Amino acid sequence: MNGPSAILDGLAPIADRYDAFFIDQFGVVHDGTQPYPGAPEAIAALAARGKATVFITNSGRPAAFNEARLARFGIPREDYLACVTSGDVAIALLEIGRIPLPRRRPLACLTLSSAGDFNLSDRLGFSRTDRGETADVVVIAGSQADRIAMSDYEALMRPAAARGAPCICTNPDRQMLTPSGLVPAAGALADLYASFGGKVTFVGKPYRDIYEMAQAYVPEIPKSRILCIGDSIDHDIAGAAGFGAAKALVHTGILDGIAGTEISARLSKTRLSVDHHLAALRW
Repeated sequence: MNGPSAILDGLAPIADRYDAFFIDQFGVVHDGTQPYPGAPEAIAALAARGKATVFITNSGRPAAFNEARLARFGIPREDYLACVTSGDVAIALLEIGRIPLPRRRPLACLTLSSAGDFNLSDRLGFSRTDRGETADVVVIAGSQADRIAMSDYEALMRPAAARGAPCICTNPDRQMLTPSGLVPAAGALADLYASFGGKVTFVGKPYRDIYEMAQAYVPEIPKSRILCIGDSIDHDIAGAAGFGAAKALVHTGILDGIAGTEISARLSKTRLSVDHHLAALRW
C-alpha cells in the first residue's frame, strides 16, 4: 500500500510474518538523546520470539560505538544479532579497493562530522587537516548544520573540491533531527561538495552494500522474510526496495508531525510503496 490508510500501533500483528528485522536507529529507536517509548521493549519482544534483529544505520562510527549507545538506551547487546554501520562498510570497501584513494601517502584528511569524530580517518591512518586547501581526501560522516552555517561548510569544502580531493560520505541522509528541528545532514553536505565538481562516493542506505553486509548475518533467511524498518522514504524505504526486502515506514523521526496525506504524496512522487505503516517502533 502507498498511503498510510492503515497505521499499525506496533509490531505485534505482523511480527510472525518475518524472521529477520533490519532496523534503523536514529528516528526509529531513539531521537539522539533518549529512546522512543516502547522501542527497547519491542526489540526485547523480537528477541524473546527468536527473531533476528540487525541494526542497519547510516553512522560513520563503528559498531562498538553504536552498541554502547544502544545499551545506554536500554537495548542490551544480547537482544540483537549485529549492528551494521555505514562507517564499517566504508572501511571494508576501502580495504578491498572498491573505493579508490590517491596513491600518494600519507594522506591528509578533512573530516566533517559531529564534534570530535575522526573515526574513519584515524582508522585508516590518515593525518588530520582542518583546511580544504591541504586536504587529499574528504570524509563527511556527520553534520553540525544546527551550529555551523552552510556558507562556512562551503568555504571549507570548495578548495578541496578544486584540488580534486575525493570525498567519502558515510552518512547519505539529507536531513537530520535536532532539538531545533530538521537541518541539513551529511548527505546534503556531500551534495554541496559534488556541486563544486568534487567526486563523492556514498556509503550507507539506500545503497546495496550496507544491506548485503547485514544479510551476511542471516544468509539462510530469504529477503521476503526480512522486514526493513525506517523513518526515511529516500533512504530506508528506497534502500529496502532496491535490496528486495519488505518495508515498514515508521511515522516518527523525520516524519514526526507530517500529515498522512503528505506522506502519501511523497511515496507517490518517489514511486515507492511500503508494506506496513507503523505509528512507532513498539510492540
